[in-house]
Amino acid sequence: MDIQLIDTGFFYADGGAMFGAIPKTAWSRRYPSNGQNGCILAMRSVLIRDGNGRIILIDNGAGDKHLKQLSYYNFFDLADLGEELQKRGVACEEVTDVILTHLHFDHCGYTTRKTLQPDRTPGYALSFPNATHWVSRRQWENFLHPNALEKDSYFIENMQAVEDSGKLCLIDGETQLCPTVNLRLFDGHTPGQIAPYITTPERTYVFAGDVIPLAASVSPEWISAYDTYPVLSYREKVRMLEEAAREKQALIYCHDAYTRCSTVKKVNDFYRKEDVIKI
Repeated sequence: MDIQLIDTGFFYADGGAMFGAIPKTAWSRRYPSNGQNGCILAMRSVLIRDGNGRIILIDNGAGDKHLKQLSYYNFFDLADLGEELQKRGVACEEVTDVILTHLHFDHCGYTTRKTLQPDRTPGYALSFPNATHWVSRRQWENFLHPNALEKDSYFIENMQAVEDSGKLCLIDGETQLCPTVNLRLFDGHTPGQIAPYITTPERTYVFAGDVIPLAASVSPEWISAYDTYPVLSYREKVRMLEEAAREKQALIYCHDAYTRCSTVKKVNDFYRKEDVIKI
């Protein structure tokens, strides 16, 4: 079992949006921002080689198809994920599974890339042509028929070629992808978000996605304004944190530019980051 974290780039998000009702005097002690209230967020992917022939990728960043439309996020230090995989000895064609936690642009943008069709018209090709792409059915339905708060985060170009190719696999509940990777569903930020649980001999790692995007977001009440159903987000965070604290699981934060992974600790009725884990 080999696990590697890959940062595909960074962007700025408004601190008020990231921390919702929490005042800046509180959140700024946990997470820095610039003079325009912008917080640097990472777009983190995970590469897993399970030792039995499976090469699994969790999320893949924003890609480069919609950067002009999304320029207000001020993306920087963008990496080509295919090149990053090549540096680690993996070709895109060798990836067997792509787990998409959800289908917001910053998590699935590299799933497809612009290409020219045989008739020289523009089209989109799969970045990982041999991979099964795992998405929850609830998230897929939300992607196709988005609510008013999420519609600007979805781009059909990111996923249409996956469906057309027959490489889309929709799950309805907890799913054992392989002996070491279990997929669980969490709501709140968006319907049917997948949280992969990765079991190693040392510990279980949880790719927390936007359930808990930052170490600063560990407190259940610290809920992002991007979360579509905040009360549900609170309950889902507690569900993830209870087990993580009890079982000494390590949370991988998809957006934290400063802390990639940590354990968490419960103190009375509060949760906090404990030990930073290096992967």
